[in-house]
Amino acid sequence: MSGSTPIVGHPDLAEMRLRYERAAETPTAQVADGLAVLAGLFVALSPWITGFAARTPSLTVNNLVVGLTAALLGLSFAAAYHRTHGIAWTCPVLGVWTIVAVFVMSGTVVVTSTVLCNVIGGAILILAGLGIMAPAYATRATT
Repeated sequence: MSGSTPIVGHPDLAEMRLRYERAAETPTAQVADGLAVLAGLFVALSPWITGFAARTPSLTVNNLVVGLTAALLGLSFAAAYHRTHGIAWTCPVLGVWTIVAVFVMSGTVVVTSTVLCNVIGGAILILAGLGIMAPAYATRATT
């Protein structure tokens, strides 16, 4: 067994949690969390909003899963940023995949509304994800 102190007993744990809680309370973090939830819901519902659910079932399932995942991540960042900040990088990755997926999964016929929904939803997820990541990096720079 190693002689290292478990994180639970670490003397700086309370200070670290307080720092991340302060970071999560910034307007940037709150707006980014909200945008991630809304963009995720938009991506999840976009197949039925624009009507491409019947034409591209694989893209429909992809958008539903990615959108709900992004919305749940946004909610988790808003509720417990000090515990979830380490996976904030997944939000921009989901946004990039949303943009790429419309070209990879839609087949040969790509409708403009389908492309616009995925590109706009993906771009908002990327920006929201970067906004979610920003407070954690700002708190690291001040220490």
